[in-house]
Amino acid sequence: MEYILALDQGTTSSRAILFDRSGRVAGLAQKEFPQHFPQPGWVEHDAGDIWRSQLDVARQVLRSTGVPARAVAAVGITNQRETTLLWDRRTGEPVARAIVWQDRRTAARCDELVAAGHSDRVQRATGLVIDAYFSGTKLAWLLDHVPGARSRAEKGELAFGTVDAWLIWNLTGGPDGGVHAMDASNASRTLLFNIHRMAWDDDMLALLDIPRAVLPKVVPSCGELGRTRASLLGAALPITGVAGDQQAATFGQACFAPGMAKNTYGTGCFMLMNTGTSAVASRNRLLTTVAWAGPRGTAPCYALEGGVFMAGATVQWLRDGLQIIRSAPEVEQLAASVPDSGDVYLVPAFTGLGAPDWDGHARGTLVGLTRGTTRAHVARAALEAIALQVADVFGAMARDASLPLAELRVDGGASANDLLMQMQADVLGVPVVRPEVTETTALGAACLAGLGAGFWQGADELSARWALDRRFEPLIGADERRARLARWREAVERSRGWARD
Repeated sequence: MEYILALDQGTTSSRAILFDRSGRVAGLAQKEFPQHFPQPGWVEHDAGDIWRSQLDVARQVLRSTGVPARAVAAVGITNQRETTLLWDRRTGEPVARAIVWQDRRTAARCDELVAAGHSDRVQRATGLVIDAYFSGTKLAWLLDHVPGARSRAEKGELAFGTVDAWLIWNLTGGPDGGVHAMDASNASRTLLFNIHRMAWDDDMLALLDIPRAVLPKVVPSCGELGRTRASLLGAALPITGVAGDQQAATFGQACFAPGMAKNTYGTGCFMLMNTGTSAVASRNRLLTTVAWAGPRGTAPCYALEGGVFMAGATVQWLRDGLQIIRSAPEVEQLAASVPDSGDVYLVPAFTGLGAPDWDGHARGTLVGLTRGTTRAHVARAALEAIALQVADVFGAMARDASLPLAELRVDGGASANDLLMQMQADVLGVPVVRPEVTETTALGAACLAGLGAGFWQGADELSARWALDRRFEPLIGADERRARLARWREAVERSRGWARD
């Protein structure tokens, strides 16, 4: 058994990647699936599309590489987090479309909870701020708006899960004995989980009126939790690693020591810093989250996190919305065709602002336009917006951690954009470090699964395999950096509070 199969279920596509014993990619398959936007601020997925696309690419990567299922030691799963699914335990059919993490339909409910004074108690228990981003209010919305859902959930007829739970349930048998489980890193993103006791929290369930009967079992991120049905992939493969995408990327970047940080450039942009076995409470509106949880009896690893909702999705908007580029890679050449943005700033608050602003009513704003503004200036402003949002999170994280962050490890699709990475180093004022293997989200799931299956022996072995591709050093001075960040904050203020529910 010479391979680990990583299933990487993302916001816009499902991927399957085979890793060999050296941690190198031996094969990859990817499939996009439809996005649904039924109302402004709403984002939905068909749960069937998620499952079918993930199964298709798992089969495809085995077929295209000629690797038989018997050569796969284990399966690891990583997933878009917070996206909320509710399905019938008997039939396996979803009762509604999945509500995606980007969806803002529960922003008004979150405002009510904040106004009622619940922010501190929620943060103390869950490590999170009250925001529509997280799963809890999404689940409550489904229970209240799908006819009969609440009464059926209370009777134990319905099952709630984030995407990892949905995949685990289907892979292990679905209605015919499937495992209903969620790993601790995903559970810590629901607003329902006490990250200190590592259990569902009765106070949070009561606050959001969630029946306990609908919840999955919470399991460690590493270790066997079930086996795939043999008919799906050709053998009954053990599932031995599960983590939400950002936690998996942190593991894949070998950020095993407290103080190490990574940033992933995907649909959104997410920075995590390992804080070890201490759940550091943020004073700057960041999140405290479970990074990963080992076997029972071992202490979980925690992280501070800041999330940017629109990163690669901003480039997708240039392509699909404005149609000023034909493909995402074109943005680098177009942005590089002008020396600067001409004082144009794009605040991509299309689904609100994430950390550290947390404004669900902010909306996308393009300021500073003149007759001389071209599509190249807008493209450059879009890349700068990604880097500047990350700089806001980076600054908040440094203040929370009470220590300077010496470098930032980067990964994800947009980390291949050299212009963006140089912009990032410039506005951070520290080196940006890109590894040879940028598929770190899937690699993290594979590493967790490999450790859980005994395929690899420990963190030291995984750290030794991390290899540098390129290091980007800051090229601008401190005065220019401060001026750019100040101008950016002016633009952010113009985006805030725009939407009306």
